[in-house]
Parts: sequence; C-alpha cells; structure tokens
Amino acid sequence: MASFSTLSDIDLEKQVAILSRELAALRKAVSKRGGAYYDDGRDAALDTYSDLAGRLRDAMPAIRKQGRVIEKSARDHPAAAATVGLVVLGVVASLLFSRR
Repeated sequence: MASFSTLSDIDLEKQVAILSRELAALRKAVSKRGGAYYDDGRDAALDTYSDLAGRLRDAMPAIRKQGRVIEKSARDHPAAAATVGLVVLGVVASLLFSRR
C-alpha cells in the first residue's frame, strides 16, 4: 500500500469507486442471505404451527371429555373445587411474586 502523500487524487477516486462497488456487492449478498434466512424461519414456523394444529385437532376429543369430567366433578363437589381453585391461585401468585 502506498503512503497517502504519494497518492494522487485520481488514485483515491478510483479506490473509492472500487470500494463502493465492493460494498454494493456485499450489501446485495447480505440482502439475499437475509431474505433466505427469513424465508427459512417463516417456513419452519409454519411447519411447527401446522404440526401443533394437527396434534391439537387429534387431541380435542380427549380434552373435551376430560373437561366434561372435571366440570361434573366440580358440580358434584363445589367446596373441593373452590379449595383447588384457591390453591392454584395461591401457587400462581407466589410464582409471580417470587420472581420480583
């Protein structure tokens, strides 16, 4: 590399032009890669969502059945249901306050 005192203005302009072209090429390459990473991430998220939706769809009959069993049990034993509800509320509250 030559020292700055021996470089002419034309040489500096040429170097700046070359560096500008290289920078533009690098920006273009990064843009293409960033778009590809975004597309890959979006596709992975959609695949995960589709998988979860399928699993939930398959599990919904069992979830509904369990919900009806819990509802019937709560109607048959309201005091026990209230006690369980208060215990769950206390556990959630203690978890929230312990993080602070």
